[in-house]
Amino acid sequence: MKQLTNHILMIRPVDFKFNEQTAGNNMFQVASAEKNVQAQALQEFDGFVSLLRKNEVDVTVVDDTLQPAKPDSIFPNNWVSFHEDGSVYLYPMFSENRRLERRKEIIEGLKGKFEMNHVSDLSFFEMQHAFLEGTGSMVLDRENKIAYACLSVRTDMEVLNNFCLLTGYQAVSFQAVDSTNFPIYHTNVMMCIGEKFAVICLESIPNAEEKERVAMSLIDGGKEIVEISLEQMNRFAGNMLEVSNAKGEHLLVMSEQAYLALNAQQIERLQKYSRIIYAPIYTIEKNGGGSARCMLAEVHLPLK
Repeated sequence: MKQLTNHILMIRPVDFKFNEQTAGNNMFQVASAEKNVQAQALQEFDGFVSLLRKNEVDVTVVDDTLQPAKPDSIFPNNWVSFHEDGSVYLYPMFSENRRLERRKEIIEGLKGKFEMNHVSDLSFFEMQHAFLEGTGSMVLDRENKIAYACLSVRTDMEVLNNFCLLTGYQAVSFQAVDSTNFPIYHTNVMMCIGEKFAVICLESIPNAEEKERVAMSLIDGGKEIVEISLEQMNRFAGNMLEVSNAKGEHLLVMSEQAYLALNAQQIERLQKYSRIIYAPIYTIEKNGGGSARCMLAEVHLPLK
């Protein structure tokens, strides 16, 4: 199993805005008073895609549709994941308007380029009010087949166990909170797993035993731990993704805000493994409560 891929799916927004339905449990979201949020988000999105392509990352861009309204469609990694064995997983989403993001034609569109052998749809869990929002809820160590997950209203243990049963992954679950003791809504805002490193806000895991278990699991998996603080996490320094480009070079993708939150020593440690690239996506981060990693759905499917 490879941890990194050169193939990324991104959804270009047509009606991006603050999503009232997700704001209750996403403390990273702040409603902007600005009028032209969609126009600014689109500019940031196109700039981000351009940065990735300039660095020889293969990006498939699919336009969102105006109807039905899907204010968070820019974050596709929550509803779908693509795996090396040709399998595709669809996930149960907490917000009703986010469930509309699961568009069959997006998956069909990838079939021209990638091999797919089956689609497993876990969205039936929504009827039980149980959710698992893809690689937002789970940070996957693909090589060691470990799914790290901080439990929250959006990340349910039963659905996590179901995913692990289907995929052969082992779950490492824990509680994680922000500085006000509020549960962190998605695991991928407090940790990132690269091929040889893990960026994590261990400070956000209040239980000492759980903190130790997570750290030891990462070390046993061959990862150098680069710790970030709660303050850095609040600036999306945990929300990054390591990818490879067409030349096989490792790139660590993050937002400009995340990059500016890191200190010189952290940057130096990460640069041992990857060249850092970053994009200004402040409007998306503020209104959407997600950052660079949330915008990137990795496609690990075999090429045709």
